[in-house]
Amino acid sequence: MRLPVRLARIAEAGGQRASDFTESTVIEFGTPREVLFACSTPFEFGDVLRVRNSDGSLDEEASVVAVQYHPGKTVVAARFRRDVPNWIVKP
Repeated sequence: MRLPVRLARIAEAGGQRASDFTESTVIEFGTPREVLFACSTPFEFGDVLRVRNSDGSLDEEASVVAVQYHPGKTVVAARFRRDVPNWIVKP
């Protein structure tokens, strides 16, 4: 698949949701519900993140459902928080 994206951890502070896009990575595998990627940010199970590609056709929140730590990188599986139809195949 190899889809370049920007990631951001979403945090709630004082009732406000905030995210700063902090890391670029590549989605290595994706389904209509999940994505798999490696990154240097140490995400944890249950973290909410935003996944956005460069043209904005993918800009969605996902919950981390699995992590595997390796020296210098984290492999992450994340599940979209809502249905995202046709994000894999662009019209």
